[in-house]
Amino acid sequence: MTAQAAIEQARAIYPRVSLYALILAAAGIPLYIHLPRYASVELGIGLGALGGLLLAIRLVDLVQDPLIGWAIDRFPRFQMGFALLAVGGLAIGFPLLFTRSEALTTGGMGALAAVLVLLFSAYSLGMILLYGRSATLAITPTAPELMRLAAWREAGMLAGVIMAALLPTFLVALGASGAGYGAFGLTLGGMAIVVGWLSRPIWQRPVILGNRFSFHDLKQAGASRLILLALVNSLPVAITSTLFLFFVEDRLQLPNAAGPLLVLFFLSAGLSVPLWARVAGKLGGRTTLIIAMPLAIGGFVGAAFLSAGNALGFAIICVASGAALGADMVILPALFSVSLTKARLSASLAFGIWSFAGKLALALAAFLVLPALQAAGFVPGVANTPQALSALNIAYAVVPCVLKLVALALVLALPAEEADL
Repeated sequence: MTAQAAIEQARAIYPRVSLYALILAAAGIPLYIHLPRYASVELGIGLGALGGLLLAIRLVDLVQDPLIGWAIDRFPRFQMGFALLAVGGLAIGFPLLFTRSEALTTGGMGALAAVLVLLFSAYSLGMILLYGRSATLAITPTAPELMRLAAWREAGMLAGVIMAALLPTFLVALGASGAGYGAFGLTLGGMAIVVGWLSRPIWQRPVILGNRFSFHDLKQAGASRLILLALVNSLPVAITSTLFLFFVEDRLQLPNAAGPLLVLFFLSAGLSVPLWARVAGKLGGRTTLIIAMPLAIGGFVGAAFLSAGNALGFAIICVASGAALGADMVILPALFSVSLTKARLSASLAFGIWSFAGKLALALAAFLVLPALQAAGFVPGVANTPQALSALNIAYAVVPCVLKLVALALVLALPAEEADL
């Protein structure tokens, strides 16, 4: 086989990487966006109790995610098994969660917690494997090729997000009962099985492993600064993801627009990924983030001043903030991969820590924001007082704006030589 033929054969792997990313992202949307409203409205769980439950699951992740990364590095020949375990957990968990099975409805919070631990564990395993194997899945472990792989992977992620955002509404239009959640869970479970089968070739590539992981080497590579940035930068997205449906349906009074607006947001993110990848190739990752982050900040400021019913204004905000998210998704993981590759470190344990940082942000968002809204008198799906809606407005727009400014300051503080691709 010629070198060119080998490269073409390797590039055929990228669409399958995108497909695997798609099902993981399609799984993430229900857990991070649909779950708060589903649990509060369909299952009757209070926002405070739900926030506490999600934080408890994150405490499991505190130990679990780094252990998953360690196991992936320790047993490289089992990467196919890890990949199939991840999609298998999703295939079982989503029907259990969203079909309101007898075990879930009679088991109460304990049963819900068990199903969520299964789903979050499967999701973590798939994500850490996918990101930790960046050097293996890229044609060559070089910065340009890692960025190309990241663009394919994040495009798949965003396609999965859009699909998951549209799917409940689409299933209801086809005749699914209720809000379409039961059919939603079954569909996601079936898709996980299909994707697991189709993506097998990507896990048959020879594994590229780096040196033994150490926190000292992680710090020397500059990756610890990127983990802190990932945590802080994830907080605004975590808060707005948790509160998106509440903000659109209760604050803006646009219940029928939530699905299309969510799709617009992620469509903007998806379309922006190739642009940001190209800009990063020319200007570097740090400069690209400095350009992109003010879009998110402007979106938060605009959202704070929207009046009820202003669908057009919020649509414009979704486009701007979605484009900013596209930059975050493609550049930050690529910067982290490059820093690990330059230091010749094994990546899966490091990405286990990276994964935990992102999910800790989601847990903190749920644990801090949801009980605060409940204390302010906010109740989803009913007529709320002006004070309760004002609290929702502050939580959705003002707090994330402040956090994004902190993230921008951290980007400005990154050494230029450690933040380029």
